[in-house]
Amino acid sequence: MCLAVPMKLVEIDDLKNGKAEVGGVSYSVNLKLIPDAKIGDYIIIHAGFAIEKLDEEEAHKTLELFSETGI
Repeated sequence: MCLAVPMKLVEIDDLKNGKAEVGGVSYSVNLKLIPDAKIGDYIIIHAGFAIEKLDEEEAHKTLELFSETGI
C-alpha cells in the first residue's frame, strides 16, 4: 500500500521542482503534474511527485488524522 501525504510547498525552482514541508522536515518534490502550484499551496505528494492541490483546512484535517493513527 502507498501513502500520499499533504505538504506545504515552500520553494520552487525554474525546472518545476520544489521543496515541500511537513512536520518540520522538507522534501524535494517534482511539480510537473501541477504546473500552477504556488509557494504556500498545500499539495499531495506521492513517490516524490505533487499529484494534487488541496485547501489548507483539508490538509490540516488529514495531517491530524495521520497523527492520531501514529503515521
